[in-house]
Amino acid sequence: MAVLEGNHLTKRFAGLIAVNAVDFQIEEGEIVGLIGPNGAGKTTLVNVITGIYPPSEGEVYFRGERISGEKPYRIGRRGISRTFQVVQPFPGMTVKENAAIGAMFGAGGKQKSARQALERAEQILEFVGLADLKDKSSDQLSVASRKRLEMAKALAMEPQVVLFDEVMAGLNFGEIDQAVELIRKVRDTGKTILVIEHVMRAIKSVCDRIFVLHHGEKIADGPVDEVLNNENVIQAYLGKRYRQLTGQGED
Repeated sequence: MAVLEGNHLTKRFAGLIAVNAVDFQIEEGEIVGLIGPNGAGKTTLVNVITGIYPPSEGEVYFRGERISGEKPYRIGRRGISRTFQVVQPFPGMTVKENAAIGAMFGAGGKQKSARQALERAEQILEFVGLADLKDKSSDQLSVASRKRLEMAKALAMEPQVVLFDEVMAGLNFGEIDQAVELIRKVRDTGKTILVIEHVMRAIKSVCDRIFVLHHGEKIADGPVDEVLNNENVIQAYLGKRYRQLTGQGED
């Protein structure tokens, strides 16, 4: 049984179909990539999975139980967390306090005291490499550190499944490599991961398989190399430049 599954997921906004009849399955312990051009429906799909938007049609299942239409906080407490494409630290709060909010929102959050949440935050900040910045205001962090804090907030929720939405956007090559290593480290703790990303070198190095959205529809799904060599994916997303760089010849 898949740990996370979407059946015929569709999301409409008035006359616009942002996600159209998308099926997917993510198995326990996988790192699955989700790619596609801007506006393809990737973040909308994540928003449907995590309860920000109810699906117009279709269902989402977590460990075989239907979660479609549940409130985001209920889905979070079930064991699914996510980052946001635009990093959103809580302003005026320290790095540790930001991570503690995640601890109180996630699995077992109702039973946690503020002290326990802060203890959990310290553990997570050590894990993601932000321990030295724990007492710094989140407003003063660099882009790379804000991305790590976004990941820390999601991980502090003690999820079973984590959805990372463009956590490498805006990073340099060295920072991307560090982010890839951190994602692998997260998987090694027993978590299942969905990565939404445009950085192909990261997708190729960290994902077990990928699926592709274009105009809200899934156009490919499978092993990384197979999907990246798919003619439809090259035409819709990767483009002529990718073809040239990978030696696949001319259009």
